[in-house]
Amino acid sequence: MPASGPDVVGRVLLISGPEEFLAERHVQAARAAVRAHDAEAEVSDAAADQLTMATLGEMAAPSLFSSTRCVVVRGLQDLPEESAAGLVEYATSPAEDVGLVLVHGGGQKGTGLLTKLRKLPTVTEIKTATLKPSELPRFVGHEARQHGARIAEDAAEFLVQAIGQDLRALSAAAHQLASDFTGEPLTLDKVKQYFGGRAEAKSFVVADAALSGRTAVALEELRWALDNGTPPVLVTSAFAGGLRGLARYRSAPRGMREADLAREVGVPPWKLRTLREQVRGWDDRGLAHAIRAVARADADVKGQASDAPYSLERMVLTVTGLRS
Repeated sequence: MPASGPDVVGRVLLISGPEEFLAERHVQAARAAVRAHDAEAEVSDAAADQLTMATLGEMAAPSLFSSTRCVVVRGLQDLPEESAAGLVEYATSPAEDVGLVLVHGGGQKGTGLLTKLRKLPTVTEIKTATLKPSELPRFVGHEARQHGARIAEDAAEFLVQAIGQDLRALSAAAHQLASDFTGEPLTLDKVKQYFGGRAEAKSFVVADAALSGRTAVALEELRWALDNGTPPVLVTSAFAGGLRGLARYRSAPRGMREADLAREVGVPPWKLRTLREQVRGWDDRGLAHAIRAVARADADVKGQASDAPYSLERMVLTVTGLRS
């Protein structure tokens, strides 16, 4: 991770890999490093599929207010072929007052461009890999420490079982626990108090009910969860994680052993039974529309709409209505 402004300014930072949550953290760290180097630095974002060398030149050009810029280009795998050569040429000799951050989402698309960028001495790469289920409790422990708390190993394992494998949801849960038990060790009992059992129904319960088509149960659990302080972002994260699990399960090769299938899908083995039951009501079109509905609700609860409960209820109704 960039430690100071000069590590980013005048260079190209390449962030690659499928884990969006970790990638976004590196983007924010790069922005912070540039602003630490120059408090007046300007920051701009662009989607790679819309990027031309002309637009990159405009974003990187000095403004009236600051000569230092941080330019973030997301979705590098979608960069138009005609722009690739120009981007590599720029990366060979980047502007000395510009920090260029390129985000590639992993996969095979755009790997030729990655190979060329990786060979340049001006490019620093940070790779984000999807965490294995066995690594998630350690991730929870790290998140708790970031907020000044310590969580017991069994408590971290229980939190992963309760929340699931979505890193954003796990991070938010660790933050919530650290905030509510300031200066106290996070024990298994404390985690169960927030995330265990029917009486403490949380976001993952809402998501499982909705993805199984149980609309009334999902709405009831949602209202209970919100009334008892569940952050709306945990709900959208649980839905996003559940839909990703269903999509991976649908596309996984058939005939695999349980343990291999769980690794392929990225869930603990006990979750496969739930996925088998849920997937019967879903096709590719329904999943695609549901993912878009969850993304819209996620944007709403993060500030684009004033009524988060309404946005979440609409999401639940939309998702359950898309089940075939």
